[in-house]
Amino acid sequence: MAAVPKPSSVREQVSQEEWQARVDLAAAYRLVALYGWDDLIFTHISTRVPDAEHHFLLNPYGMMFAEVTASSLVKVDLDGKKVSDSPYFINPAGFTIHSAVHAAREDALCVMHLHTDYGIAVSAQKHGLLPISQQAMFALSSLAYHEYEGLALDEEEKPRLVADLGDKKFMILRNHGLLTLGRTASEAFLGMFLLERACKIQILAQSGGGELVKIPNDIIDRVASQMSAVTVGQGASLTWPGLLRKLDRIDPSYRE
Repeated sequence: MAAVPKPSSVREQVSQEEWQARVDLAAAYRLVALYGWDDLIFTHISTRVPDAEHHFLLNPYGMMFAEVTASSLVKVDLDGKKVSDSPYFINPAGFTIHSAVHAAREDALCVMHLHTDYGIAVSAQKHGLLPISQQAMFALSSLAYHEYEGLALDEEEKPRLVADLGDKKFMILRNHGLLTLGRTASEAFLGMFLLERACKIQILAQSGGGELVKIPNDIIDRVASQMSAVTVGQGASLTWPGLLRKLDRIDPSYRE
């Protein structure tokens, strides 16, 4: 009797470059859960598939961020439709923001949108992110805002969101949450780390009830011009290996 062929794994079906993108994206999901930024099964991190113009990797809908693995990520097109076999499905409506940014920005290879506590708190403040910490300087050097238009399900909102984002790398979605983008999952993650930390510092400083000291505009402008020396991208390449080692010590199953 002939042996039944063993089904090939996802790793065997994709290129080495796609598999690495899958591992990094799965790691980003695990890190978001580790830092307590997840919102049950909601929000997304998406990555463009290497060597594929309009194919993207996204988390299976219904899977907790702490459960995501490289193999479980779903490959979809710009309309959120699956383009490869997978037992999982995604929430196409939740891909609305991501597809808009991916389509408009060639440098947006990874897009992270989260509903963090401190991020939402700052998004609800009239003056948004304040220049009161060095951490805020990173985001303020490339920060956009988008007004709340209800649940992000309307295709007609896409051009307005893209117009508001412009060429920025950080976005505060009013009354909603935060968004960062990068050339890699590591860049998008570090951007979110800096933005969420700036928001947390702001809420903590405001909770003291005292008058806040704002960084003067001339210093803000000077810091913005210095960002090339300490870019998010450079910092991401340095911090990412350590973050992966942290995950590997806790639970390396994201690599599966």
